[in-house]
Amino acid sequence: SNFVLGNAQVPSTFPVVYCSDGFCDLTGFSRAEVMQRCCACSFLYGPDTSELLRQQLRRALDEHQAFKGELILYRKSGVPFWCLLDVVPIKNEKDEVALFLVSHKDITSTKSRSGTDSAKDTGEGTARSDGTCWSSPRRRSRAVLYHLSGHLQKQRKSKHKLRKGVFGDKPSLPEYKVAAIRKPPLILLHYGAFKAGWDGLILLATLYVAVTVPYSVCVGTGTEEGLPAARGPPSACDLCVEILFLLDIILNFRTTFVSKSGQVVLEPRAVARHYLAGWFPLDLVAALPFDLLAACQVNVYVGAHLLKTVRLLRLLRLLPNLDRYSQYSAVVLALLMVVFALLAHWVACGWFFLGQREVEGSPATLPEIGWLQELARRLETPYYLARRNCSAEGAGNGTGLGANCSRSGGLLGGPSLRSAYITSLYFALSSLTSVGFGNVSANTDTEKIFSICTMLVGALMHAVVFGNVTAIIQRLYARRFLYHSRTRDLHDYIRIHRIPRPLKRRILEYFQSTWAANNGIDTAELLQSLPEELRADIALHLHKELLQLPLFAGASRGCLRTLSLGVRPAFCTPGELLIRRGDALQALYFLRSGSMEVLRDGTPPLSPHSGKGDLIGCDLGGSPRAQRARADVRGLTYCALQSLGLPALAEGLALDPDFAHAFRRQLSQELSYDL
Repeated sequence: SNFVLGNAQVPSTFPVVYCSDGFCDLTGFSRAEVMQRCCACSFLYGPDTSELLRQQLRRALDEHQAFKGELILYRKSGVPFWCLLDVVPIKNEKDEVALFLVSHKDITSTKSRSGTDSAKDTGEGTARSDGTCWSSPRRRSRAVLYHLSGHLQKQRKSKHKLRKGVFGDKPSLPEYKVAAIRKPPLILLHYGAFKAGWDGLILLATLYVAVTVPYSVCVGTGTEEGLPAARGPPSACDLCVEILFLLDIILNFRTTFVSKSGQVVLEPRAVARHYLAGWFPLDLVAALPFDLLAACQVNVYVGAHLLKTVRLLRLLRLLPNLDRYSQYSAVVLALLMVVFALLAHWVACGWFFLGQREVEGSPATLPEIGWLQELARRLETPYYLARRNCSAEGAGNGTGLGANCSRSGGLLGGPSLRSAYITSLYFALSSLTSVGFGNVSANTDTEKIFSICTMLVGALMHAVVFGNVTAIIQRLYARRFLYHSRTRDLHDYIRIHRIPRPLKRRILEYFQSTWAANNGIDTAELLQSLPEELRADIALHLHKELLQLPLFAGASRGCLRTLSLGVRPAFCTPGELLIRRGDALQALYFLRSGSMEVLRDGTPPLSPHSGKGDLIGCDLGGSPRAQRARADVRGLTYCALQSLGLPALAEGLALDPDFAHAFRRQLSQELSYDL
C-alpha cells in the first residue's frame, strides 16, 4: 500500500499523479508535498543513499524498464530507513508505457537482523532491472492497474457521451485542480481566479465586437449627400478591444492545459506548442490591429477593416466554456436572449446593407421600389437626383442648375440613418418571431430571397428558444407536478380501498410532513448508484448530530462509517405513535426536532417531554438484540428523528470490540428514557 504512480509520458520529470496514504505515513510527507514531484522520490535521498542505485533507478525510468533494489532513504523528520524499492512500468492498450508503479517497503528490521548494512557502499546484489524475481506480485499489480485503467476509460467514455451539451462536445477531460501544484514562474493556471476573470473580460470584448463590427461594415459604410462616407477615427473602446485581444494571445502562450492523459501541462514549451497548434491562427487574424494602425496614422487599405468580421469566429471559443453553466436556468435563459438579440442585430445590418445597395445601384435614375424607398415616401423624405452646374453664372444665381453645362450628381434625401436602422431591426425581429406585419416588406427579388432565408433561420430559432424555455419552466415546476401526482395517487388509493376517514387523515398528514422534510427526494434511491465509500462520507455528514454524541466519542472511523450507513430518517406527526407498547424495539431513535412524550396505558407521561437531542431506546445489555417496549412513545408536534437499526449497530460494534464494551456500559446513562 506504500506506493506512488508516476506519469511515464512526461519525459525527464515523470511527475507523481497519485500518492497512497501508506506512502505518506511511511515517509511523513503529505500528499500535497509529493504531487508533481519526480516519481523517483529524490526528496527521500540523503547522504547514505547509494549513488550507484540512484543512477540505475534513473536509467530504468528513462528507458521505461522495471527496477528493484534495496537502498537507504530518509523520512521527512530526517530518520533513515532501509527501503525495498520496486518500479513496475504499466502499459496502455497501444503497448506504450503510460505509468510507473513505484512501491516502497520498509525492511529496516530485516536488514538489522541480517547485518547487511554495508551493502549501501557496494550496491552489489541490491538491484535488479530484469524483472525475473518477484514476478507474481508484479503480475498482480499489473493486473489490478490494467483493470482499474480499463474501468476508468469506460467510465470516461460513457460520461463523455452522456454529458454532451447543447453547445457541442465538451473537452475530452474536465478541468480539475491539483493540490499545491508547483508551476514555473509566469505560468497561469487554466482554472485560476485570474484566468476566470480574464475570460469574463474577453467575453465582454467579444460581445462588443459582435455588435459593432457588423454595424460598421453594413451600416457605417453608407453615403452622405451622395458621397462615400469617410471612415472616422477609431473610438477608445475599439482600441481597448484590440489591446485586450493582443494581450490574450500573450497570456494563452503561458496558460496551462489538460493533456489527453489527464495531466495539467506546466512546461512552457509544451504549452506554447499546444496553443500554436490550436486557436492561435484564429486569434491572430482576429487580433489584427487595424484600429491601432489607423490611430497611429498608418495608411491602411480602405477595405481592410472588413477583415474585422473574422473576429466573430472568437465566439466559437466561448461555446465549450458556456456549456458548464447549462444547468442554471437563469443563465440559459439570459444566454438565449443574448443570442437571439445578436442574430436580430446581424439580420438588421444585412437588411439595411441590402436596401442601401438597391438605392445606390442606379445613381443616374430615381429608384422606384425597395424598402428604403418605401420608408422614404412614408416619412416624406424622398430621394431625389442632385445636379451640379459647371458654369460660374449658374453657381452665382443660386439655382444650382446651368442651362448649357450640367451633369447629374448623386442621390440625396432619404430617411436618416437612425430611422433606417431602427426600421431594419423592427423588420428583423418581426421576421424572426413571425412572418412579419407587411408594413416593412420585401419588394425586389434580392430582398425576397433575403426574407426567405430570414424566415428559415427564424423557424430554427423558434424551435431552440421555445424548446429550452419550455424545458426551463418544466424544471421549475417539476417538484410541484410530482407532489400533485403523488397526492392524486394517494386519494385514488384511499377511495379504492375505502380507507376510513381518521386513517385517511393520518395518511395525508404523514405524506405532507415527510414531503416538506425531504421535498419528495428518495435518498436511498438517489445514493444507490454511488460507490460505498462516497455513500459513507455522505452518511457521516448527514447524521453527524447523532454520531457526535458523547456515546460515540470512542468509536473508530471505520466503526462510525458503518454505523452511519445504518441510520435511517423517521418522521412522526402530532398524536401519532412512534413506538407502541409490546412492539419489538428494532432501533435507537435520536430526536432531531419536535417534542414527544412517553405513556403507559394512557396514563400521564412517565417522563418529561422529550425534546431535540434526546435519545430513545433500550439498554442492550449483553448483546444488541430486539426487546419489547414497556411504554408508548407519541408525538406532540411534528418530529424528525434518526433511527439506528440494531442489526447495523451490531455490525458496527463488531468492528471495534473496545468501543463496543464502552458503548454498552454508557448507553443506559445516555438514554433519555429506557423503554
